[in-house]
Amino acid sequence: MSIIVLGTVALDTVKTPSGRRKQMLGGSAVHFAMTARLFTSVNLVAIVGSDFPKKYIDFLHQKGIVLTSLIKEKGNTFKWEGQYQGDLNTALTLNTELGVLSAFRPVITEEQRTIKHIFLANVDPDIQRHLLQHMHSPQLVGLDSMNFWIKHKRKALLRLLRKVHIYVANDQEARSLSGESNLIKAARYLYSRGPKMVLVKKGEHGVLFFSNKFIFALPAYPTDTVIDPTGAGDTFAGGFMGYLSKAKRINPANISKALSLATVAASFNVEDFGVNRTCRLKLGDLEKRLVKFRKYILF
Repeated sequence: MSIIVLGTVALDTVKTPSGRRKQMLGGSAVHFAMTARLFTSVNLVAIVGSDFPKKYIDFLHQKGIVLTSLIKEKGNTFKWEGQYQGDLNTALTLNTELGVLSAFRPVITEEQRTIKHIFLANVDPDIQRHLLQHMHSPQLVGLDSMNFWIKHKRKALLRLLRKVHIYVANDQEARSLSGESNLIKAARYLYSRGPKMVLVKKGEHGVLFFSNKFIFALPAYPTDTVIDPTGAGDTFAGGFMGYLSKAKRINPANISKALSLATVAASFNVEDFGVNRTCRLKLGDLEKRLVKFRKYILF
């Protein structure tokens, strides 16, 4: 099985109480791929500029990521600079440079159009829709977004919800898009707009899963080592979608396992800057921490 992920490949500059790192490899598609690759072949669809370091291209190749549809154009790569303070749950965006991302339109091969599992990571909803329109009979489509698109392209995002199976949002985004302060009501509203599964990420407080068959809440993996939370949500999505892409059936048991593995994956992500920790992950690492996690949450 394969999965195709559309999103950003970025150069991130991040400051946390643990230090500052400049122009690290980042972006929603990259963080997603670092976990999803443990379960299935990952095809990455994104754009970078002429300033994008070759060492990062080589790095992604070495991790087995298929880069056939990673476009390189003249101009600057998408750059994000943020700072974390206090509980590290929310980043203060200091600077954003769209660069070549502002004119991006995905281009994929005919073979990639037949991939059945798709994740539309955080990027303009019109770009997400453009890719989805070119896919042949997808079986599992996941969607992520952010407050910027909820505010500026709400109608486009709501239209897109009708065409996906899974919607992933953090608690703030879920409340903003739904207009509901209660997360159960927010998830129920989002479910009514089309997706069969809604995942509401709550940071250090875990995740809420909502469908017509069951509601499932899971705490975060307890950790006191939080270096850089950037990309934790995308890492979570990569674990969830990656496991479901590998599983033969989508049922409550497999969904619960996917949520657990995704939660554990996110706990690794925060332990170092950028992808420094997740790039070294092996499936066995997730399984070992999952055993500990189960001990923590069972009475």
